[in-house]
Amino acid sequence: MADTLRLEIVTPQAIAFSEDVHMVTLPAAEGQIGIYPQHMRLITQISPGEIIVTKDGQDRFLAVGEGLVEVTATRVSIVTDMAIPADQIDEAKIQEARDRAAARLREKISDEEVATVNASMARSLAQLQVKRRKR
Repeated sequence: MADTLRLEIVTPQAIAFSEDVHMVTLPAAEGQIGIYPQHMRLITQISPGEIIVTKDGQDRFLAVGEGLVEVTATRVSIVTDMAIPADQIDEAKIQEARDRAAARLREKISDEEVATVNASMARSLAQLQVKRRKR
């Protein structure tokens, strides 16, 4: 039995992560789930939040947006609109984006714009959560 699984995270911009890892914890639509090698096959949605990658006894944290996850016994494949490692998150910049989105929600905007702004807020909150955990 293999003691690692391949984690691949793909965004529209690039392959954000591609390594063999020991465990992945991610924010699925049904709640946070942990995936080890030999996990049962699964396809689910991923919600904005934090991915924890465990490799060689060390945890790494990534902020992730919405997307889809496919799990097999040897692989976790994630397609998402955002995946940013904790050390690449600029907290001040993200806080500014969050404040702009909150101000935009107070304006009279269409339902489509509300959905877009809410998605932006969720991505900002995910990044802040990951960055602040690292402290």
